[in-house]
Amino acid sequence: MKMLAAQGFLENCGDGYQITDQSNWKRTIPGELVPRCPVCGRPMTMNLRGDDTFVQDEGWHRAADRYAKFLQSHAAGKVLFLEIGVGMNTPGIIKYPFWRMTYQWPGAVYACINFGQAAVPREIRHKSICINESVDLVLSELQEGAGGEKCG
Repeated sequence: MKMLAAQGFLENCGDGYQITDQSNWKRTIPGELVPRCPVCGRPMTMNLRGDDTFVQDEGWHRAADRYAKFLQSHAAGKVLFLEIGVGMNTPGIIKYPFWRMTYQWPGAVYACINFGQAAVPREIRHKSICINESVDLVLSELQEGAGGEKCG
């Protein structure tokens, strides 16, 4: 929350945070909020496949094996592949595999919530739900429709 508030996306309204008007968005991160390595003090980055620093250690391989087994054990059942806010930076990690499995698995349905990028190939259009809207708005409306309270 602190990071989003610093960037101007949220403001504290007393009983929680609310999204600010886009004209107030700064889209910058104050240096003191950038996580730093406890060993060398350099700024930390996310573990993404953008360069040669991606960590694919034993823990990663164990998790990948568990995921593969989970998929294999559910391939014949009813499955919802829910993609929330996934863009086209690395479509081979989530988007393309979800599309492929939706196409191949009879009981699979693909759902995508992504403002400006909610689309599917025509081959799976009949098994897909695309919501071209901001994720926060969709999730808020779903929560309100289910009778839930907004979290502050």
